[in-house]
Formats: sequence, C-alpha cells, structure tokens
Amino acid sequence: MIDICPTVTVNDSEDYRQYMERIASFAVRIHIDLADGTLTENKLISPDQIWWPGGVRADIHVMSKQPIMHLPLLLDLRPQLIIIHAEADGDFSWLAGTLHNKDIEIGVALLAATPAEILFKSLHLIDHVLIFSGYLGRYGGQADLSLLNKARSLKAMKPQLEISWDGGINDSNAAQLIAGGVEVLNVGSYLEKAASIGEAYARMEIAVKGSGGVPNDN
Repeated sequence: MIDICPTVTVNDSEDYRQYMERIASFAVRIHIDLADGTLTENKLISPDQIWWPGGVRADIHVMSKQPIMHLPLLLDLRPQLIIIHAEADGDFSWLAGTLHNKDIEIGVALLAATPAEILFKSLHLIDHVLIFSGYLGRYGGQADLSLLNKARSLKAMKPQLEISWDGGINDSNAAQLIAGGVEVLNVGSYLEKAASIGEAYARMEIAVKGSGGVPNDN
C-alpha cells in the first residue's frame, strides 16, 4: 500500500485552514511541517495552531534542533506519527520511549548529507524514516534519486521499517521512488502549485497504480 501524503508547509493559520479545506475531500494521510527556525531559515505554523480533519491520519514533521521543547503540545495533538531530525539534539531513546508509551510512532528524517548508517544502532526504536531531498522549511527542491540508496540499506537492516520521501515528488518520478522502497510520498509543490489540487492528486494515484503499487484510499 502506497500513501500519497499532501505536505502542509505554511506559516500562518489562515493559509493552513485554506490548504486543509482544499485537501479535505480526498486526503487520507497528511504531512504537517513545523519549523521553529533552529534547523531552518524560516519559521512555520506553531504546534498550537495545527489541526486536521477527522478520519485523516496526520504525520507531524518537527524541524527543530530541540524537538523535546515542543513535546507537551505535540503529545496533546496525538498524531499517529511524529518525525524528528537525525540532526537534532536530545536523548533520542527517551523521546522514542515517551512517544511509544502514548501509542505514537516515531520517525527520523535524514537530510541529504546525513548517511543512513547514523540510524543503524537505533533502528529497533524507529518506526519510520523520512529521506529528505528538498528545501527544509519550504516547498520546492529536486528529487535526488541517488538518495534511494538510503532506503535500500535501511530496509536491509529492518524490512518492516516504513520509508517516506520528501522533495521533488511528481507523477513522473513516483514509480522510481516506489521501486526504490518508498512507501509514503510526501507531495508538496506538485500539489500546492497545481491549478486543481484534486486533479493533481488523481494524477499521482494513476502514477502509483502504473508502478504496480496500490494507493491507500481508506
């Protein structure tokens, strides 16, 4: 099953509301970006301003050098998955245990320059890895398919690990990403810049089916 996951990268509550309204009729899983300016040049919407439609799975991507600082608000939101950065500071084992005790999955994002091997010793604690090939904190970027080597090495170490990708996804490269081991397509600018976001999402579904994958529509 392949998840097409609209990525919400905005810096104010009104833009957030408008984007949610645009995707609410078709999205089954969404990826919400948070940034406090410690890993990014900009700041995005704060945890106390986010919400999502009922029945939609939410993954929260915390672009912060100190993700534990945001933990109380994130726990109150009760998403299914919280993704922090391998480049962040703090006690990862404690954070993973805290989230798992609340039945929240933990993911780790890897920037392009960060090798997959950095996660090998902690893979028993990790549910999800995000391979990042975009511009942190904003839409855009190119899909550097050489980074799929990370997916292959991580899957070899932990076959049940869920792998996602962020950066430059479109209906032309979705099949290559899926063939490389990516199960969650976090789609940003391809949807955000489309004249019809629903039609763009439908094209992504067609691309997933064309790859032999099954898009998650439940």
